[in-house]
Amino acid sequence: MTRESIIKEILNIFKEEFEINDPGLDDNLKEKYEFDSIDAIALLEHMEKMIGTPLTQEEKKQTLEIRTINQICDYIEEMIKKRT
Repeated sequence: MTRESIIKEILNIFKEEFEINDPGLDDNLKEKYEFDSIDAIALLEHMEKMIGTPLTQEEKKQTLEIRTINQICDYIEEMIKKRT
């Protein structure tokens, strides 16, 4: 999965699931779009599908510091590399 395809998929998820259109890749999701913990749980499910395997509890804890779409994409890339 390329960086471009990850970004495209994440942007589509934000549009379809959270009704956030064209967010900036470095926007703070919580501050700018009121992205909350319930949204984060739903996003984690999508991330696991993209990665292809469930995340461990430790891996889920690592996502607590994620604030931007670029960070989400970085994390997905890292998890895919880790699993291949």
